[in-house]
Amino acid sequence: MTAARTRKAIAYDCDVVVVGGGIVGLATAHALRAARPGLVVTVLEKEPRLAAHQSGRNSGVIHSGVYYRPGSLKARFAVRGAAELKKFCAEHGIPHAVPGKLIVATSPAELPRLHELAQRARRNGVPVRELGQAQMAEHEPGVHGLAALRVLTTGQCDFGAVARRLAELVDVRRGARVVAIDRRPGLGVAVRTERGEVLRARAMVNCAGLHSDRIARLAGDDPGLRIVPFRGEFYRLRPERAHLVRGLVYPVPDPAFPFLGVHLTAGLDGEVHIGPNAVLALAREGYDWRTVRPAELADALTYPGLWRMAAHHWRAGAGELVRSLSKRAFTAAVRRLLPAITEADLLPAPAGVRAQAVLPDGSLADDFRIAEHPHTVHVLNAPSPAATACLPIGQEIAGRALAALA
Repeated sequence: MTAARTRKAIAYDCDVVVVGGGIVGLATAHALRAARPGLVVTVLEKEPRLAAHQSGRNSGVIHSGVYYRPGSLKARFAVRGAAELKKFCAEHGIPHAVPGKLIVATSPAELPRLHELAQRARRNGVPVRELGQAQMAEHEPGVHGLAALRVLTTGQCDFGAVARRLAELVDVRRGARVVAIDRRPGLGVAVRTERGEVLRARAMVNCAGLHSDRIARLAGDDPGLRIVPFRGEFYRLRPERAHLVRGLVYPVPDPAFPFLGVHLTAGLDGEVHIGPNAVLALAREGYDWRTVRPAELADALTYPGLWRMAAHHWRAGAGELVRSLSKRAFTAAVRRLLPAITEADLLPAPAGVRAQAVLPDGSLADDFRIAEHPHTVHVLNAPSPAATACLPIGQEIAGRALAALA
């Protein structure tokens, strides 16, 4: 019997099964349905609610594409995704705004990097203006700095609301944790959930975020990296001090470190969030120091790539750890941008966890990473700005999944 006849004989439950119902997985399912109407697509989400992790635990910023290497997937998809996401929010009645943001240099050493960012932004097609102190003060009088970059297209939205709207447009099964994957060459995949349910599909897309490397290994594929969870801890300003920040204010990022640093975000709800710092989480979904999962922690600590990364970034990592354990140290970091702040002004706020792909040599994957294998497509690195870029990322992944059906 030929492979084509064998496929016809199999009773498939769907054409494509998407593992992971975060914003990227949902956008992928939506793109598959849009590209090929009639295609049967099922999304498996392990949590009982949507946007429980990275999609719902972020600053709500629609990034413009300033920071990313020209020509990279991050740069191209952030610029395109920001425009598409604003349009999607408008069409579906999801609250959003485009306040723009300031990237502020607080020391002379940061001025050359600020200018380089302006040049990179223009190469990426992002409109920016370089401001002096007086011009900067017109936008953010409470912020200290020597100069700033005004990014005009930076926006805000509720990414959890975007995820919920996307979920209304596709088939999502919640509480469906994947525990086994059986792939048969030429025949497709069978995915089994914790509840014993088995879905047979012609192809699988892995959008499992913090667990994407584990899902790849379940499918028999070597991801070539390890997901290391970094917790981002936030504070919020007391309501009576929220007037100190009008919009979005970021420091000049350290080019050797993958995180943007502590920044100020005046949200759509009027609250001002400050953060995050970045520390190794003790579980893949470890949103505080009390959440420890020994097997997941051992998975990180026994990975040589983590120790090579730590050897390279130990100084920055030590600073992040100190700011996590000491509110005074965190406040001191904030005061570089906002001098009027005191410890008493900062109230605890929910943390997030970033799924960072670390390569065996200790380097950090600095671009979105998508791998294709027979009947499977794995999204192995999709941290920020993945939420901003979810619609074009979904279209890219959908195209690769459709090719896997051929």
